[in-house]
Amino acid sequence: MSGSIAAIGMGLAVIGAGIGVGTIGGKAVEAIARQPEAVGDIRASMILTAALVEGAALIALLLAYLAK
Repeated sequence: MSGSIAAIGMGLAVIGAGIGVGTIGGKAVEAIARQPEAVGDIRASMILTAALVEGAALIALLLAYLAK
């Protein structure tokens, strides 16, 4: 039973990371469209934030795997 719960947790972590990175990318494109001269700053912030979201998802995956 604990294996299936861990699998559900892993799936939720991946889905959450996908939604988060998609939202970050979408909002960055909107920001660049509104203020094209700030593309460098927006892109840097987008990449940093996406990396932090992916890191949190990786930690969640590892914890779910180790908890089973």
